[in-house]
Amino acid sequence: MNKGGILSKLRALMHNAAHVSQPVNAYIIPSGDMHQSEYVAECDLRRAYISGFTGSDGTAIVTDTEAALWTDGRYFLQAEQQLSGDWTLMKAGLPDTPSDAKWLSNVLPTGGRVGCDPALLSMEKWKPLSKELKSNGHELVGVNENLVDLLWSDRPDRPCSDLIILSEKETGAAWQKKVSNIRGKMTEEKTSAVVLTALDEIAWLFNMRGSDICYNPVFFAFTVITKDKVNLFIDPKKLTNQVQQHLSGVTFHPYDTVYKFIANLAGDEAVSKIWISSKSSYAIFSQVPKVKDAVALCEFFVWLEKAVPTGTVTEITASDKAEFFRSQQENFMSLSFDTISSIGADAAIIHYKPKPETDKEVTTEEIYLIDSGAQYREGTTDTTRTIHLGTPSQHEQECFTRVLKGHINLSTAIFPKGLKGHMLDSLARQSLWEIGLDYRHGTGHGVGAFLNVHEGPCGISFRVSPSEIGLEENMIVTDEPGYYEDGKFGIRIENCVKVVKAETKHRFGGKDYLTFEPITVVPLQKKMIDATMLTEKE
Repeated sequence: MNKGGILSKLRALMHNAAHVSQPVNAYIIPSGDMHQSEYVAECDLRRAYISGFTGSDGTAIVTDTEAALWTDGRYFLQAEQQLSGDWTLMKAGLPDTPSDAKWLSNVLPTGGRVGCDPALLSMEKWKPLSKELKSNGHELVGVNENLVDLLWSDRPDRPCSDLIILSEKETGAAWQKKVSNIRGKMTEEKTSAVVLTALDEIAWLFNMRGSDICYNPVFFAFTVITKDKVNLFIDPKKLTNQVQQHLSGVTFHPYDTVYKFIANLAGDEAVSKIWISSKSSYAIFSQVPKVKDAVALCEFFVWLEKAVPTGTVTEITASDKAEFFRSQQENFMSLSFDTISSIGADAAIIHYKPKPETDKEVTTEEIYLIDSGAQYREGTTDTTRTIHLGTPSQHEQECFTRVLKGHINLSTAIFPKGLKGHMLDSLARQSLWEIGLDYRHGTGHGVGAFLNVHEGPCGISFRVSPSEIGLEENMIVTDEPGYYEDGKFGIRIENCVKVVKAETKHRFGGKDYLTFEPITVVPLQKKMIDATMLTEKE
């Protein structure tokens, strides 16, 4: 089949409802495989098949009317010789050559959709490309059924070479020792699982080699390590008796079940965090739910930092903008309460809500506090951050840092299972008490799952409630100490935290011990922190 004929068939598939949920106006064909390998097996030479260019590096993009290929200076001459007249060569790295995102933004129709197999593009490439396209009114979408594969009738089978087992003398350490070291890092990072997708990393870990890719002694596999299991996703035909004996204790899964496994793992309430390299594919990343509320707030703070110096931002417009950014996230349903958007003295009013008659300009001269949250189909959020867009005073920094110390003190506490939250409340106040300061509200409340933002009967407060119950694993509560000076400013730092099991040396009375795992990942403003007041642990 000539390359022009292939392009016509590909363009037809880009609009075929049997293969794409909605038509795409452009389709990206990267060079890599599902492991983002530099060199790939013959079955993964999709870009070479569609374009005729066989260099090791390059990206092909086909639109409804054009076809372009980006490659670097090593391959300019080769690409010129191999590409047909249907293709435009984009010489990457030259000043006049647009990036793929810029080129797409220029050639796409308004509201264009760009498709790509999410298994073939790394997260570190997908994210900036998606962001630039979105900023120009376009959308990058995953097309799970690879359109080139549908056209490639004589595509070679995926290799399944024999595995070579290396001795400990050859590798320096048994694979079990390497897994133990990884689990040590997992404990340090408070992560429940590690996903390995790079083929050389997997070969190194298990002290095995293969020949699935020419000149690269690797084999096709994925690995997921949890606290109690090592999971290897691999073609069962590779698992000879000798290999199974070498990998005794490993749980084997079919190679193509890794995505469903990660999705199920991410949905497990006992799993707090999954560690994935940004070089892994977007398909792997997309199995883990997005931290969408934190994304919205980060976008809001970027906007706020740029907009406040123009003198056009008020408490109400800031509140509205925060809601706008949240509303752009998938499955956003509503806010979870009225946003507390407050500048200066208004921030000292703990449950302040701006109204037209009280609305003030947000400036660079005073502390700004925003306490806000949202309802998503996946859950409910409640986050408070306190920032200064100018220069905070030394007193404001000290007060903020003491609130932060209390926040950390509570968040890192280890306590017996079933302990009631009122017994932990003082941990958040200790640093403030040291200089005679305090705050007049509870330190934490339960949070529902796409339910009420204030959910009983658990909580963390100096007030003792007759209906209060003890803290149990997987409860979600807030950690929100603060400090307020009437007529001047208010400070509060609030995260949602998950109650998780703590690893302790002893279990007095046979009891389990618990701690908190922060699940809010919105940054703190560093200029508000006096780092000299923090301990090394803090």
